[in-house]
Amino acid sequence: MTSALALLGGEPTVTGDAPHFSWPPLTDQTAKAVLEQLHDGISIYDRSGVIAQLEDALREYFGVRHALLTSSGTAALYSMYAACRIRPGDEVVVPAYTFFATVTPLLHLGAVPVLADCDTDGNLDPEDVAQRITERTYAIVGTHMWGTPANVGALRRIADEHDLLLLEDASHAHGATVDGRKVGTFGRAAAFSMNGPKPLSAGEGGFLLTDDDDTYHLALMHGQYNKRCRNELPPEHRLYPYAVTGMGLKHRIHPVAATIALDQLGHLDEYLAGRQRIATHICEELDGLPGVAVPRLGSTRMSSWYGLILQYHGDDLGGLPVERFYDALQAEGCRELDRPGSTCPLNLLPLFQEPGPIFPGLQGIMTYQPGDFPRAEAVHHGTLKLPMWHREEDLPLVDQYIEAFHKVTEHYHDLIG
Repeated sequence: MTSALALLGGEPTVTGDAPHFSWPPLTDQTAKAVLEQLHDGISIYDRSGVIAQLEDALREYFGVRHALLTSSGTAALYSMYAACRIRPGDEVVVPAYTFFATVTPLLHLGAVPVLADCDTDGNLDPEDVAQRITERTYAIVGTHMWGTPANVGALRRIADEHDLLLLEDASHAHGATVDGRKVGTFGRAAAFSMNGPKPLSAGEGGFLLTDDDDTYHLALMHGQYNKRCRNELPPEHRLYPYAVTGMGLKHRIHPVAATIALDQLGHLDEYLAGRQRIATHICEELDGLPGVAVPRLGSTRMSSWYGLILQYHGDDLGGLPVERFYDALQAEGCRELDRPGSTCPLNLLPLFQEPGPIFPGLQGIMTYQPGDFPRAEAVHHGTLKLPMWHREEDLPLVDQYIEAFHKVTEHYHDLIG
């Protein structure tokens, strides 16, 4: 068979060597700031220097009372859950479809994650959440998958109706908004990651946000012992006698990472605007293409576009498997196109099927199996993820990616049989 498709011997559509995307943007100013921090100090034990500068900048950006830096998004989640007084045996409704670190800190607290299915965006489905609530439910955790805001209004109403905490895992969603209000400000607290590819990057790092003083003080106790606790907890606080030791964990961010994040935060809105322009362009050019569904956020939600998620529908292309479609796009040179693996429905992971070897207390309690969450599994299976470029000079490459999608769908018959 001869075909224009590169997978079958034709010429690739996308020219130029991979990688076609890198993040975060690092400039001479970034390097200068890092070098200055190296001279100032490579360890900060209290809330001073670049730590205070970044926390103050995050408080201002999000419009919250407290921001607390951590060594990772996972650490931010762990401190958030501990600070919200989640205890052994508490049930917490969590997304079935999320990165596993949304949930794993709960296991260390002895809580019981109760998985709930997703909607067509891949976000927590409020209707399914409502079916999972019992007298043991303590909190609801919503993830804003790939930067697209979840239905926080509906989740807030359910939480209020049942007197539950609403918490946000906003690790993908820095700067995303619902009705102009920033994601991360809808619940008791929110946790963010600043891992390398996140919209706001520190290389490695995280932070939590809250307007609640008690939550903030307990988060300090959880992972910021000694100087920060002694300096920031009121002396009359009932836990002040434990300030030196805290809970014995250290989740401090490295000052160099904080320096990188502070530099990036100054450009975040500029980067988000660029991502929005290019995401809009891609969606307009691919909208209506057989086999590919583009995201539809409406007028009230703005994504951070951590990733642009396309949903593949093989029935529109003669039943062509997504694996074959993906391989054809890879051959066309779309090297940045991804089918996420470790971010998957949690019921597909051994930890949530048989946790006993690692968490003996959960043996027989978490026994999820494939098939338990059909929407999450379908969304995951059909997900094709593009990174989101932000510069005008990226448009020629973006247009080549768009052309590759059109080419593969036009010649899909060649891939069948």
